[in-house]
Amino acid sequence: MKIGAISDTHGAPEAWHKAMRLFEGADLIVHAGDVLYHPPRLRPDREYDLPELARLINESPIPVIIARGNCDSEVYEELLQVPVQSPYALVQHGNTRIVVGHGHLTDRDAMVRLGKKYGASVFVSGHTHIPSLERVEGVVLLNPGSAAIPKFEKDGKLIGSIGIITNEGIRVLSIEDGTVLFELGW
Repeated sequence: MKIGAISDTHGAPEAWHKAMRLFEGADLIVHAGDVLYHPPRLRPDREYDLPELARLINESPIPVIIARGNCDSEVYEELLQVPVQSPYALVQHGNTRIVVGHGHLTDRDAMVRLGKKYGASVFVSGHTHIPSLERVEGVVLLNPGSAAIPKFEKDGKLIGSIGIITNEGIRVLSIEDGTVLFELGW
């Protein structure tokens, strides 16, 4: 099993391309929202092309499941051929159940409660643009960070990131070179 986790792409095809190299061989990709829209306050320093990112997602050889983020307007979703589920997506892959939600409507405790309520082993969120990975009361909380507009800094450099869920555990990786930023076994 290999499931890619991504969030906060905010219309950046370059970030998607980098993530797809790390998702190679994945069975599924879960996107925790803020797919296309890019609020002006985030000031993109990278490529920003909504139609191109939508095309890449629509043509992805790996199925994509998306939960709506606070910046995912229905008018932009018209570009996507993938349904954007709101406010959560529930994914079952083999014995692994995952709840996906952007995170702007829930705090950490609510994510744990929802994960437990639905018997999920993983709750994937985004919104903060900062990756995190922890196990709380039997539910792994994974925020893959932002692939496009990171707020996570390591050694004085902002690092875009994604998550990978496998049978062995979960890793958060740098989209630049695949370096493991965080890791948690089952």
